[in-house]
Amino acid sequence: MKSFPLPTKPEDVIPSLVERFNSGDINNQMALYAPEAVFVANDGRLVTDREEIAAIIGRDIKLGLSLNTNVRHVFTAGDTAQIIVDWSIEGIGPDGREVKLGGSACDIVRRGADGFWRYIIDNNQGTAVRQ
Repeated sequence: MKSFPLPTKPEDVIPSLVERFNSGDINNQMALYAPEAVFVANDGRLVTDREEIAAIIGRDIKLGLSLNTNVRHVFTAGDTAQIIVDWSIEGIGPDGREVKLGGSACDIVRRGADGFWRYIIDNNQGTAVRQ
């Protein structure tokens, strides 16, 4: 099994995220989330339960398609950073249907006491109006 080092700079978070997502293993992905992390669901609800976060992210990973990103901005203040990133997952899913997911995320990451950067807020739809 491949080992994925945790990012030591906020600029390394998204490349690490892509590599982990594209590995197909949800555990690799979840290692990027701080214990207190929240995921903003498409309906605007804040998801704090790690198993529920893993289930939401896992649905996209199970599509078996690559995550593509374009980082627009990384703003850092001390041990906290905001990352603005365009992302997409496109192709033919395992059920033979076309998949076209994406958005512009506005995520918050923080450097932990161990020196590694992890998500504290995963807001994959950024400023999109929630239902």
